[in-house]
Amino acid sequence: MNTQLLEQLHNEGLVTDSSFEKIKEAEAKQLFSIHWEIKTLLYLGVLLLSGGLGILIYKNIDTIGHQAILAFIAAVCAGAFYYCVKTKLPFSTAKVESPNVYFDYVLLLGCLTFVSFIAYLQFQYNVFGTRYGLATFFPMLVLFFSAYFFDHLGVLSLAITNLAAWIGITVTPSQLLRVNDFNSSTIIYSGLFLGAVLIALAFISKQKKWKHHFEFTYANFGTHVLFISCLSAMFQFDSIYLVWFLLLAGLAFFSYTRSMQTKSFYFLLVTTLYTYIGISYVAIRFLISIGGYDMGPVYLGLLYFIMSGIGLVLFLISSNRKIKAL
Repeated sequence: MNTQLLEQLHNEGLVTDSSFEKIKEAEAKQLFSIHWEIKTLLYLGVLLLSGGLGILIYKNIDTIGHQAILAFIAAVCAGAFYYCVKTKLPFSTAKVESPNVYFDYVLLLGCLTFVSFIAYLQFQYNVFGTRYGLATFFPMLVLFFSAYFFDHLGVLSLAITNLAAWIGITVTPSQLLRVNDFNSSTIIYSGLFLGAVLIALAFISKQKKWKHHFEFTYANFGTHVLFISCLSAMFQFDSIYLVWFLLLAGLAFFSYTRSMQTKSFYFLLVTTLYTYIGISYVAIRFLISIGGYDMGPVYLGLLYFIMSGIGLVLFLISSNRKIKAL
């Protein structure tokens, strides 16, 4: 409400004193939305509950007993899924709204406790043996099914993360994971494959209108995984880094075109930053090749970062204007 206009009308005698006081009183008691505050608190509550249960179990595992802990986790998980199945709205390939404000958080709690249940079984009883991929494969199936069946973007993100873990564990020897070697060429190729699959799923979701609102989540994960894999390949495959840079440039062109078509400044920003890292790597490699570690290339490098930083900001401002003008 424009309070200045109200006061002006009151001063000019167009609004009586009683009306002026009533309007001010009504304005002071106006309701305001705390929708996002409550949603944030509920999400934090679910995460804190899951974390708190883990700490409680860890500190009292000797007195509680493994079977009792597993039974408790299973009961929470089963109760959460039972509630969701009983209260969900009919399935549709389009977006389905939550039946109430608690639904999304109960489903998230059920999915998190299910993952905890499988992890506990594997850690304590080694149910899957050394086939660690199976320990991530079954939760991944449940999470993907839950994401589509209950229409939940948060669970979809968990499922995609689980998919990445399953692919990584499946294609990578356990020895590499134990020594934290994430520069393996196998991991890089797996990342490229995963990113391409996620981008394809984003297109399919939109074109086939099969949960089309999942497109952003798939595209978001796919874009980051593809760019990070390309940059990792540039750093890892030193002798052919220019080949990987060309692939990065092609990916950047594709992503830039898509971001302009969808009028998404977020994807434009992501594309620009990843591409800038790749270009800067090539520029620094070039300066080192022509002058070694002398001061000349160092000064040129500093000049490059100053000028390219300015150019980067101007490019983003110009692109943002183009998107708004579309």
